[in-house]
Amino acid sequence: MALLDIIEWVESSPDEIIHKYDTRKSIVKWGSKLTVREGQVAIFCDKGRIADVFIPGMYSLNTDTLPILTALLSWAYAFESPFKSDIYFVSTRQFIKHKWGTATPVIIKDEKLGAVRVRGYGTYSFRVSDAPLLLKELSGARHSFSTQDVEDYMRSVLVMGMSDALGASGIGVAEMSANLLSLSVSVLENLSPRFRAFGLELTSFNFESVSLPEEVEKAIDENARLGLLKGNAELYTRIARADAMVEAAKNPGMAGSVIGAGVGLGLGADLGREISRSASAQTERTCAACGAALPAGAKFCPECGAGVKYTCPKCGAAVAPSAKFCPECGEKI
Repeated sequence: MALLDIIEWVESSPDEIIHKYDTRKSIVKWGSKLTVREGQVAIFCDKGRIADVFIPGMYSLNTDTLPILTALLSWAYAFESPFKSDIYFVSTRQFIKHKWGTATPVIIKDEKLGAVRVRGYGTYSFRVSDAPLLLKELSGARHSFSTQDVEDYMRSVLVMGMSDALGASGIGVAEMSANLLSLSVSVLENLSPRFRAFGLELTSFNFESVSLPEEVEKAIDENARLGLLKGNAELYTRIARADAMVEAAKNPGMAGSVIGAGVGLGLGADLGREISRSASAQTERTCAACGAALPAGAKFCPECGAGVKYTCPKCGAAVAPSAKFCPECGEKI
């Protein structure tokens, strides 16, 4: 068995969190040097029991630096050299920008829209805050423990925490996309205790996007459109009235359909009356021979074929079919 003079871990993978030092063919001796770099913690274990924990620094291993292990091994008088021990190095640096996403939609209850299926994705960052607890709760006696292991284990925790936080945030589904920062803070606060239970600290949680079902997005867009119409009802009514009058003037036969459309659009009874007056004014002339209604500008009666003579409704003077005012009294035709 080889004697270990220097014990250290040089990280070779950016995703490795826990690394078990290989002591299968070596043993620790009195005075062995332990080097723990910044961003690391070293843990000595005996028969699966966590013993001494070392923060960054350089140590000479003896009974003073290994008090717990000394007690566990019952070294009553002095350091017994050499000895066997499991040694783990834990990276305590921050692991950033790990992606998360909802594999299936999360059901959120909205006061206005009811139960809505919501999907989301983004990033999160974490670090080890309690190395012995992480070793005990998640890693165990494995030779290596990586960020992928954390992601696999925490995926369901992230989704459950996100669902709880979204439900408790009080932010409506329609406003979620505009409040991603507030949602991120809410989820971070909700998930932090769950991470701490495994010896981890959730340092950041970010929403990049929240997506809703297509039919919900359409309902939100329609609601926004109706809200805009409601806020500008008078303006839209005036515009619609003017457009309807122009169309009715172009085609007298459209008067009835335009009136119906005006009522359907909620433009008010006054629009209907205005169009009715315009239509009746254009159709109030009748044939002198048979009494049939004459279309505007007609030169012959469509019923009996008699020639049409147009007169002023006020003074009775003859007027041209296209005249707008009486040449005798000035009355509007």
